[in-house]
Amino acid sequence: MNSFSLNHIALSVKDVNESILFYQKVFKFKEIQNTASNSKTRWLSFSDNRQLHLIPRPNFEIKVNKAVHFALSTKDFDEFITHLINLKINFSDWKDEPNKVFIRQDGIKQVYFQDPNGYWIEVNNDV
Repeated sequence: MNSFSLNHIALSVKDVNESILFYQKVFKFKEIQNTASNSKTRWLSFSDNRQLHLIPRPNFEIKVNKAVHFALSTKDFDEFITHLINLKINFSDWKDEPNKVFIRQDGIKQVYFQDPNGYWIEVNNDV
């Protein structure tokens, strides 16, 4: 059987510049060259060289729901929560309690918040 690893996440966004600024501000992702095409799609790099591709679709209706999300882990979870608070980014637990950190049965802490297009992002502690 083949083995697989995550290569990239692609999101349709209304304003690619706004989305780039959001992901750089919140996660410090570095913008990298779009080597696939000359389109206006812009790429960001995670620290492990995985990528986030932001595809401009200004007239596209984006439908979101919290169950459809991507999750990132950090060893500096408490510092990241302070970072969100300083950026005035609202976050919640899975049950939508504002500014609450949820602790799962397995001890993992997690929060959820949305990007400018409404996509849900989970951040949890890397244990």
